[in-house]
Amino acid sequence: MNIQATSLLKQYFGYDSFRPMQAQIIQSVLDKKDTVVLMPTGGGKSICFQIPALILPGLCIVVSPLISLMKDQVDALNANGIAAEFLNSSLDFHTQNVIIDKCSNNKVKILYISPERVNKDIENLLKYLPVSLFAIDEAHCVSSWGHDFRPEYTKLASLKANFPKIPLIALTATANLQTRADIIKQLNLVSPEVFVASFDRPNLSITVKLEVKPKERTREIINFVKTREEETGIIYCLSRSSCDKLVQSLQLSGINAASYHAGLSAGERHRVQENFIQDKIQVICATIAFGMGIDKSNVRYVIHFNVPKSIEGYYQEIGRAGRDGVASDTVMYFSYADFKILSSFAMESNQSQLNLDKLKQVQNFARTDKCRRKILLTYFGETPISDCGNCDVCNPQEVIKISKSLQPDSISSGKNKHTGNYSKEVFEGLRKLRRQIADAKNLPAYIVFSDATLKEMAEKCPHTSQQMLSISGVGQYKLVQYGQQFLDFFLDLNNFAGVNRHNWSAPEKPKKIASANTYVETLSLYKAGLTVDQIAVKRNLNVNTIYSHIELLYSTDKITSLDSFISADEVKHLRLVLPELAEAPSLKQIFEALNGNLEYYKIKLILAYLKKNSTTSGHFTSK
Repeated sequence: MNIQATSLLKQYFGYDSFRPMQAQIIQSVLDKKDTVVLMPTGGGKSICFQIPALILPGLCIVVSPLISLMKDQVDALNANGIAAEFLNSSLDFHTQNVIIDKCSNNKVKILYISPERVNKDIENLLKYLPVSLFAIDEAHCVSSWGHDFRPEYTKLASLKANFPKIPLIALTATANLQTRADIIKQLNLVSPEVFVASFDRPNLSITVKLEVKPKERTREIINFVKTREEETGIIYCLSRSSCDKLVQSLQLSGINAASYHAGLSAGERHRVQENFIQDKIQVICATIAFGMGIDKSNVRYVIHFNVPKSIEGYYQEIGRAGRDGVASDTVMYFSYADFKILSSFAMESNQSQLNLDKLKQVQNFARTDKCRRKILLTYFGETPISDCGNCDVCNPQEVIKISKSLQPDSISSGKNKHTGNYSKEVFEGLRKLRRQIADAKNLPAYIVFSDATLKEMAEKCPHTSQQMLSISGVGQYKLVQYGQQFLDFFLDLNNFAGVNRHNWSAPEKPKKIASANTYVETLSLYKAGLTVDQIAVKRNLNVNTIYSHIELLYSTDKITSLDSFISADEVKHLRLVLPELAEAPSLKQIFEALNGNLEYYKIKLILAYLKKNSTTSGHFTSK
């Protein structure tokens, strides 16, 4: 085990140990061997090149097929304190030159580029950069045997020809034996180490429903989604028209849904995808064009409204659910009518027999009376011994089940237990705090912390920095960025709700008292005449953290006026929308009802004012 690699894993990613095979893969790369990695979606492929990139001198170049995937990965790396950039057509000429200059001067560790850019810029760019590692993501795209063949990937063989001494790691989530061999051949890899991780995703339930008519499917899906108002999901459809029709039905039922397909403009597709990543859209109804370009960890369900074309494609698509390891559900609707349509498409394709064979495998999977997970894992070369207990064949009483991902017994990988509804309520509070932080930084919420990390926090209720660091997914950089706000959340919980669920050892308790002094210090600086921004700078805290202090200090009568923070008109506007919302609306619901015209911190302050002055009418006074 590489000690430096383990240390970097905790420092930047917040994990104490590697998942199976990750450490061996990293060592292979550090030994400068060409390496092929087959690991399921959500299995931790990115760590396998990101950790070596931090250890090796110079630059790691990652070849990635989609602009949105690049941005998502770079945002996540930057949020962890890692210097990463991307080069693609979305950037203007000046910005690209700035990034290239940073790469040349060793100010970037990981650079994402497209396969087209690699082929174009080998001679006039790549040879002048301090490259120490090449990573080919979605490597199955290189193979005509794969389900997502892209001709531009076949030209990546030029990397080994031009950089014979630089190791190359090829990574994919779906590759049968033919595709694996093709990856090695097409990329000209030299005696590569091949690592095939288990493709089992035990946190995913697997359900197939046979011969359900489209109208009934729609009704079932509406009922299914309505049980999960706080969760996001993807529904795959066969055609653009079926996407749009299903979206219309969902919207008429009050569900925030949107289409994603090739019939939309590039700008509209980008808008829809970004809104989904930011949790501003609950459900995406998409053709297969959607999903490879996102790294969203908190998708809680994937539904196939129509029959998928191959086992590889199906498994990659359902793998977009539950990437954080939290319990998530998958449902496939299989009908012979869909099967006939896809068969006719397959017969008209360039590889008709291959595509027909793949479709037949899907049919066999759908109509089996044996454990579905066993069939999937066998397809990918594994030999599972026991039935899974988490598919509709093994567990026929739960054909479409209500997700248990937020219930007390589903924290992380099932190792921890909650007590009653307490932790669920705390988890919801943590999600709201995460949403506020993410909105302030214009980041997807899951990049701040994953659901799995929040669930562990909800159970353990950390009240010191060291306890925060013991939470899986909390590294040093994120502790500095967000730790105080989450510690303040738990301090508020303990001091003002009479809650104490800590299981920490007694020596830690004095640190909790020191943490309470954070409010006293803010109050002292506020009384000295400093603004919130000045207090934040002086205390090296986030501005939103200081506003949360102001809110609590006002609620506990330490501050008697909010006049310098909120106006009478703002109070009036918020009051006007409250009757239109459900009882106890979330901050997000209020924010959206106000069309984003009030910042989150002002909403919280106004709510604190209204709670304290519930009998006040007409004029504004916070005295």
